Amino acid sequence: MIHGQLEGFKESSAADPFTLQNKKLLKVFLHYGPVITRRGAMVAYQGDAQFEHGGSGGAARWMKKVATGEGLPIMNVQGTGELFLADFAKDIQVLYLENDMLTCNGANVLAFHAASIQWDIQRVSGGIAGMMAGGLYNVTLQGTGYVALTTNGEPVILDVAAAPTFADAQAVVAWTSGVQTGIKTDVSAKTLIGRGSGESIQVAFGGQGWVMVQPSENIVLGSGTV
Repeated sequence: MIHGQLEGFKESSAADPFTLQNKKLLKVFLHYGPVITRRGAMVAYQGDAQFEHGGSGGAARWMKKVATGEGLPIMNVQGTGELFLADFAKDIQVLYLENDMLTCNGANVLAFHAASIQWDIQRVSGGIAGMMAGGLYNVTLQGTGYVALTTNGEPVILDVAAAPTFADAQAVVAWTSGVQTGIKTDVSAKTLIGRGSGESIQVAFGGQGWVMVQPSENIVLGSGTV
């Protein structure tokens, strides 16, 4: 007989299509339909599940990924079982889109419904200032269905209509469809010669809606993020 404090680790009995087993582990019921997940995110499954390499999500999106460094290393999953997903023990946030759109940092996307959510790669607006930042690109998710994002720690939701809002591009997780974006720069002689604060370029948010910011920054490696 094995004894221990195991009651808190038993599988959740909730039956939502995307159910948090705990804040770092997501259970997906596949009988609600196929899902697209981050490649390598599967940690376990029960029942019947089929996995298919998703590539870059089509030729057009592959070209955008090559050009921008942004994108999703995806996996298509379908079946009738229960799928458990995680990403390096990051916190998981479950959202439901109802005929709406969410713009996300590709590094933070964990999973979404394949049949009813369409995704693409989109450039953050900002004109010349955006070009100075090297160009910022994100993943758009649009339609109706469940979406799971990961965050490095517990995020904060900021109402962009309440006050002018700015954030480090690598700390931004996602924002809603009514939000407009731009790039704010603080370039001076000091920043050009290496005496700046390290916060010379931020994403500016306005309009109506919210932006989700995590208490950590994704690390930039080459042209992509992890």
